[in-house]
Amino acid sequence: MKKFRFPLQPVGVLRSHQELRAREVFAAAVHVYVQAEERLAALRQRVAELAEVLFHGRTDRFLAADAAALFRVYRGECNTVIEVEREVIEARAAMQARRQEYIEANRRLKTVQKLEEKARERHRLELLRAEQGELDELAGFRAFRSPVLS
Repeated sequence: MKKFRFPLQPVGVLRSHQELRAREVFAAAVHVYVQAEERLAALRQRVAELAEVLFHGRTDRFLAADAAALFRVYRGECNTVIEVEREVIEARAAMQARRQEYIEANRRLKTVQKLEEKARERHRLELLRAEQGELDELAGFRAFRSPVLS
């Protein structure tokens, strides 16, 4: 019997490469999302420190110019937090889209792999049937050649 050959092997290789690429793109999207989350956490920490100084750290003397400058910095940091929150939301949406692309690429790859497994199993069964036919034929020749014992 001839060697196993899967006719969709080029498709399997192509889908394997697509799945690998989708996994890499998804990993990059996760990395961007995590970086955005870390940046947001750092900014929130900074805003909390500024708020502590601005609202709870008042001393005996109140200097309006210093308080106004600190409030401008605080307001600027709050605006930056809002922008970074938007970036986090966008990064999360991009990550979800890349996840769906990866899942789809993986599903297509598994489809080809299942087809290959089924084709291998059919080929193996054909080989076993051919071997069994040869053994049956050989047993028939031996039975024909051996004298009858009666």
